[in-house]
Amino acid sequence: MKLNAPRVAAYEAATRALLEQVAALDATQLDLKHPEGWSPRQVIHHLADSEAQSYARLRRLVAEPLGSIIQGYDEGLWAAHPALGYERDPIDTSLAVFAAVRAGSLAVLHHLDDEDLARYGEHTERGRYTIADWLAGYAKHPLDHGEQIVKALRGER
Repeated sequence: MKLNAPRVAAYEAATRALLEQVAALDATQLDLKHPEGWSPRQVIHHLADSEAQSYARLRRLVAEPLGSIIQGYDEGLWAAHPALGYERDPIDTSLAVFAAVRAGSLAVLHHLDDEDLARYGEHTERGRYTIADWLAGYAKHPLDHGEQIVKALRGER
């Protein structure tokens, strides 16, 4: 039986919502933030990196033997490293990466069945990690960061 349509629709809707939200930002808003939070620019760069990781994770969960290692990463270190440009680089490339990898993952989701949701790997930070876990987390991820952008624009953490 094909993967639960509402779950896939929620994933797709989250992608659209984030892209529409970012399209409504003007250049002066990109670097607004609470002193202890991320700016919209930083959030967008994080989303590109995180979604690129999710793209690879989904493929590993689908194709590799059950229990394969799903590598975590330290998003704070990535955000702080000057070479990754979170605080200064233009957002166009990161938005393109976000949109492309979400589209690629969506295509995979359309090929899965409900039974595939139980496929799992061993996440280095979370332990047993299923496709259902992946889908629940990444359907919500852009929405959570969209709220982070709203808070940054208000100067909240």
